[in-house]
Amino acid sequence: MARQNIFDMKLSRIYPLLTAKAIKKGRTKEEADRIIFWLTGWNMSSVNMEMTYGDFLSNAPAFNPRADLITGSVCGVKVEEIEDPLTKRMRQLDKLIDELSKGKPMDQILR
Repeated sequence: MARQNIFDMKLSRIYPLLTAKAIKKGRTKEEADRIIFWLTGWNMSSVNMEMTYGDFLSNAPAFNPRADLITGSVCGVKVEEIEDPLTKRMRQLDKLIDELSKGKPMDQILR
C-alpha cells in the first residue's frame, strides 16, 4: 500500500492526533482548539472534518501574522527554516501543540 501524503489526509484523521497529544499530557481539547483558532482562525466546532489537512491549512480564514514568531525544532527541523509555506504552517501548528503538551503556559504559546 502506498504511503499517503499528510496533506491529502482528511482532517477527521489528523485532528484527533493533535488533541490526543495534548490530552495525554494533562492539557485539554479546548486548549488545543484555542491554539488552532489563534494560528488559523478556524473554529473547530464548525469545521468540515472531511476537508483535507492541506485545505485546512492553506484555506485558513485568518492565519495569524505572528506565526513567524514560532521558532524551534519539530522532528529535528527548525520551523523558521522551512521554505514550503504549507509545510511551514503544518510544523508551526505541530510546534504549538508540542509546547502545550510540554506544559508551557498559554500566554507564552500564543505569542
